[in-house]
Amino acid sequence: MLRTENLTIRFGGHVAVDAVSCQFAPGTLTAIVGPNGAGKTTYFNLISGQLKASAGRVWLNDVELSGLPAPIRTRHGLGRAFQLTQLFPSLTVLENVRLAVQAQRDGAHRRGLNIWSIASDHRALTDQAAAIVEQVGLASRAQAIAASLPHGDQRKLEVGILMALDPKVYMFDEPTAGMSVDDVPVILDLIRKLKQRADRIILLVEHKMDVVSELADRIVVLHNGQLVADGEPATVMASPIVQEAYLGVAVA
Repeated sequence: MLRTENLTIRFGGHVAVDAVSCQFAPGTLTAIVGPNGAGKTTYFNLISGQLKASAGRVWLNDVELSGLPAPIRTRHGLGRAFQLTQLFPSLTVLENVRLAVQAQRDGAHRRGLNIWSIASDHRALTDQAAAIVEQVGLASRAQAIAASLPHGDQRKLEVGILMALDPKVYMFDEPTAGMSVDDVPVILDLIRKLKQRADRIILLVEHKMDVVSELADRIVVLHNGQLVADGEPATVMASPIVQEAYLGVAVA
């Protein structure tokens, strides 16, 4: 179980996330939606450790993550994909994924990541990385330098890195942003496959409501930093407060 308790952050006099308490259970994909500036990505940043909370706490199972930096939270099982891709730009596609495979293996054995220990003769690591590269549709680009990839392929690679880390919690921040119509189904299929794992939590920030309605088991709505709705997709999207806050529909 991932949960936040009164999670809050203030920037000067502005409260970007306002005492949000929420729980997320394994086997569930939760979409976090809301209008621009609602605090969705900021809430993600507080959970994953990119931002330090002004107040509140974050728990994953029985471990409190509050105050821990992002890399340590990753070791505890939080996996994050960003709106802007986070890659090793000078390494190949395969090398990027292989580093993540190595990190996951070393973490499981309570060892630090030793980049220099990764060599081409580590067949098991390479084979595992190659299988993930194929899953994300980049087998033909395995030896391409990450920086040379078009945006859509970089997004696929980032999802591949996240899969290689095998986190307990998958956090996708607009995974289809900027992707071509042809590339979007690949990412959505990968997320559908991850949903089949009943022991994993998936959080999704997404503006495309067709994607949300297709994938989400639950919708959480933020507005002005506050949690204003939480429940099954059909019920949440039909509520007057959501139609007014998110869809811009004036409701009496």
